[in-house]
Amino acid sequence: MLSFFKKQDGEKPTLDGQESVVQSSELLPNEEESEHSEEEVETTLSLHPEWTISKEDQYAFQFLNMECPPLKRNQISLSGISLTKESEEVFRVTAFIRNSIDRPIQFEETTLALLDEDGKILGRKQFDLREAGEIPAHSARPWNFYFSHKDLFTTELPAQGWQLAFQIESLDMHRLELEESWEKSLATGEKEYLKEVFDRLEPPKKGEFNIIGLQATKQDNGELHVLLFIRNGSNKRAEIEQLPLQIVDAVGDVVATGSFKLEKFTVNPNTSKPWSFIFPASLVQKENPDFSRWSARPLQNNN
Repeated sequence: MLSFFKKQDGEKPTLDGQESVVQSSELLPNEEESEHSEEEVETTLSLHPEWTISKEDQYAFQFLNMECPPLKRNQISLSGISLTKESEEVFRVTAFIRNSIDRPIQFEETTLALLDEDGKILGRKQFDLREAGEIPAHSARPWNFYFSHKDLFTTELPAQGWQLAFQIESLDMHRLELEESWEKSLATGEKEYLKEVFDRLEPPKKGEFNIIGLQATKQDNGELHVLLFIRNGSNKRAEIEQLPLQIVDAVGDVVATGSFKLEKFTVNPNTSKPWSFIFPASLVQKENPDFSRWSARPLQNNN
């Protein structure tokens, strides 16, 4: 028997998450865009036929469904119920899948994003929502969504105010992301410089991973210091442990080649992350490079 709510005498269940709403035509294939309607639709509770839950939990879901605001016609929403830490590596998000269409709907594989109350993406995962079954017309079905550490971009998840949202185009916009240590240590002017450069660049193509050079400086001691944007244009988080790099100057000469070991370095989906690399003098191959134009090339790691 599934159990959902921690029971305390006299305490009513609450909706700990926010609601995210989309038009059905944005989400369902072959769904024609309908005229905007202000007509409100109340949803009734619909439990999955294979779920076996206690009467207390059923009453709690019934109560929470009544707490949800009505939807407009032809909308689909995810209304957050609870976020629970199941184990050291797994979080369970329980939410209502709500349907205000005049017919049942069936989902397929769908990407969902977990957001904080400010809209920052905390995690993203593709779910096979066929498992949730057919959602009847004008109904709300509670469902569990499990996120493991590999799906999350942070280990600090809020107990309240979060939101589970369908993956839509706005979430795919490429954005600048600073490592926490950089966020704390960089001066305002340095952050503004990075943002200005980021805004001038075309985002990577969908699914593309590349590196853009920002600054290259030859030091008096022979070292080469470079600042790069590491750009992830895919919908999956990139984890980098080893990054072999080659720096090439304006005339096509190789200036330096080296391999850098990175610890717990991740580039989240659709983000560019700035990072600096120092080539020791022993790896610098050209005495007076022309950095009027230059590039950084990731090399194939044969290890």
